[in-house]
This record gives sequence, structure tokens and C-alpha cells, in this order.
Amino acid sequence: MKTQQLPAILILFLLSACGSGNSPTSHVEAVKDSTLPVVASIPLKQIVFFGNSITAGYGLQPSEAFTTLIQLRLDSLHLPYRAVNAGLSGETSSGGLSRISWVLKQPVDIFVLELGGNDGLRGIPLTVTAKNLQAIVDSVRQKYPASKIVLAGMEIPPNLGTRYTGEFHALFPKLANMNNALLIPFLL
Repeated sequence: MKTQQLPAILILFLLSACGSGNSPTSHVEAVKDSTLPVVASIPLKQIVFFGNSITAGYGLQPSEAFTTLIQLRLDSLHLPYRAVNAGLSGETSSGGLSRISWVLKQPVDIFVLELGGNDGLRGIPLTVTAKNLQAIVDSVRQKYPASKIVLAGMEIPPNLGTRYTGEFHALFPKLANMNNALLIPFLL
């Protein structure tokens, strides 16, 4: 399995370094407050996190959602990115497919796909999940061919049997390889 892992490692680094205790600021405020001279306003690139309750931050304060923490980290590093939380609690791959065109109305430079976990918990046939995830990737690539795709893998409990669990585990690396996408093997 060969995937480009450097940006995935960067995202993992950002996730692990998020709890730095910085107060929320926008990228512009962070640049204004720094000692670095501001030459010109840099247009922000968009990182769209498209997923389920994990992305949405279900049960958390909005300031505690990982997308907010990533934005804080990006701001603290003065990186010209905007983290967009396009998570919806309870979302399945079919639900994501039905709303992808709406999400793609905004520019996408990096697209982090975090869906499939609810499919696995519900025992949805993996061929259906794979087809939906592939269609989402295809939609992103069609609208924004230069965007980077990151697949966030998930694991499920073994209650649906070892065969289903094993095939579910293999689903995300397979899709990442097929699409030359970056892979976070297990988001949690």
C-alpha cells in the first residue's frame, strides 16, 4: 500500500498539538497581533472536513470540536488555511453523497473525508459504503481537480463478525490507494 503520508502526518500533528490553550483568533487577527510585518492579505485556502458526529463535534462545545482546534493551531502557526466543519451527526456515506454538491459550493483545497463509521455500525453492505465514498471523492475531484483528498479511516467493533470487520478495516486503505489520496488509518 503506497499513499502519500506527509500531509496526513501534518494533520495528525495538528490534531495532537491542538490542546495548546491558545484563545480563539482568526488568521487575520493572529497576523495583526504578531511581530511579523503584514505585507498583504493572503487568501485563505480551505480545508473542508466532511464527516459525521466526530467531525461535527457531537456532545462537545463548538470550541472543543477538532476542526476548531485545528483552526486554532493553523492560526497560531500563521498558516493561511481555514478549517471548515462540514460534519453532520449520524451521517452515513449515502447521506454524505446526497449533500456533497451543497458542500462543494465553496472552494476546496484540501478535502478530509471522514465518513463510513456509521455505515459500519449499522452493518451496511461494504460495497455500498465503498461506492458512496468513491462517488464523493469523484465529485470533489470533478469540481476541484487540484484539491488534495485525505481519507480518515475508522474501526468498528467485532460484533458483526470477523469477515465484515476485516473487510471494513481494509476499505479505507484500498480507497486511498485507488484514488492516490492521503490516509489517516484510524482517526481516533
